[in-house]
Amino acid sequence: MKKLLLVFTTMIMILVGCGTTEVKENTDQPKQEETKKEQVTVQITKDNGKEKVTEKKVDITKGATIMNVMQDNFDIKTQFDGAFISSIEGIEGNEKDKTSWFFSVNGEEAMKGAKEITLKPGDSLEFDFHKYE
Repeated sequence: MKKLLLVFTTMIMILVGCGTTEVKENTDQPKQEETKKEQVTVQITKDNGKEKVTEKKVDITKGATIMNVMQDNFDIKTQFDGAFISSIEGIEGNEKDKTSWFFSVNGEEAMKGAKEITLKPGDSLEFDFHKYE
């Protein structure tokens, strides 16, 4: 009888020990999805890329346009009801000198306005200040 009681007690202890094993999820570290940020690279130059003004990676949200990114990350001025960027970081074009800002996305000259182009993660945006004509 003592052997049976000892076996029974041992089995209960084993079952209780197995039943209380707990796996705790580490909540101190952010999930990988939360740490991955979507970014684009913005390069600002003068004279067809001869002079670099600035270059930086900036975070974007889904549906962000070029205008959104520029307004959120740079000191800009606009014209024509906010449709055209006329000044970036204090560098402003004018008709007398026939200078203006031109931009491209992923190496291709933009054929739409900055409000109309939606950026995707990894895009490269280039603004260059130079003469036109």
